[in-house]
Amino acid sequence: MPTPLETLVSAGTKVWLDSIDPDLVLENYKLGATGATSNPIIISDLLKTGRFDDQIVQLVAEGKSDADIAWEMTDRLVRKAQAVFADVHARTHGDDGYVSFELDPLLEAADCPLSVPQKAERYIELGKFWAQGHTNRMIKVPGTPGGLAALEELAAAGVTLNVTLLFSRRQYEAARDAVWRGAQRRSSLAGFKSVYSIFVSRIDVYTKKHVPELSPAAQGQVGIVNAQRLWMENQKFWADKKLLLKQEFIFASTGTKDPADSPDKYVDALAGSDIQTNPPGTNAAVQKMTGKVFTRKVDQLPADQILQDIDRNVDFAKLESVLMEEGLAKFADPFKSLLAVIASKRAAK
Repeated sequence: MPTPLETLVSAGTKVWLDSIDPDLVLENYKLGATGATSNPIIISDLLKTGRFDDQIVQLVAEGKSDADIAWEMTDRLVRKAQAVFADVHARTHGDDGYVSFELDPLLEAADCPLSVPQKAERYIELGKFWAQGHTNRMIKVPGTPGGLAALEELAAAGVTLNVTLLFSRRQYEAARDAVWRGAQRRSSLAGFKSVYSIFVSRIDVYTKKHVPELSPAAQGQVGIVNAQRLWMENQKFWADKKLLLKQEFIFASTGTKDPADSPDKYVDALAGSDIQTNPPGTNAAVQKMTGKVFTRKVDQLPADQILQDIDRNVDFAKLESVLMEEGLAKFADPFKSLLAVIASKRAAK
């Protein structure tokens, strides 16, 4: 009997692990995962374990700064995960098997003095640097003004992009159009690949707090409906482009936040296409659901009454504004924590 995750893959979903813990990467690779993603929280949590102290001590001895060590360790861990998924990348001719590398989140810190054009310039510089020489590394750029302003040039330079921190149609369309403009400036579209990470569960946390007037049937469904609708729009946009590789959605933030929800709530609702970056705990919980068989549901919207309720009550411009403010804090603060972790280890040695 196939495992639940095997049925999810059979339904058409690519499962990427929301971690680059070397042990979890190998474990989830065996369960059917075909890619992974990283961020400063993941790196910080890994370094806190003490498993990499020997490497940190060596880098300190080499005279590296805390920031240099943070990026060196990120690079090493991403490379290690890339090696695991290299066969997937080769087998799919570049359509899968990627590991995402997030650029400097301090560019989005509240105290960053750079203007939007200056941030874009820095994203372009960093994106080209960290992408160089890698075939199955995706560069993560946030859907912020500075990040969006960098996308065309990065895409034109041949960088494989994962546009992250997306909540709304406005952000998605701005990102997609910029990436496509840049891609068309390339000499060839043969290796062009891009993905767009739409955050799901955070939206339902927002509506529960800020949109209590939603009906019980609609409450808790907004993140799913938003993701489904944008996925459908993405399908239509790329349908006539005649590209060799798929330009896909990543359904991110698929771990449930409400204890009353089944751990497979978002996994199940968005099954059947594109990519899910599931937290290790979500994959583990799904695997324990004996007899669970996932089927394609990503293109099955709820009843019109629920859709009308959502459209009537949810102000997506306000939603984007609030969630971006929260998201940027979660974006920059973990990197500061990562630097603090390294500093504490330096002091301890």
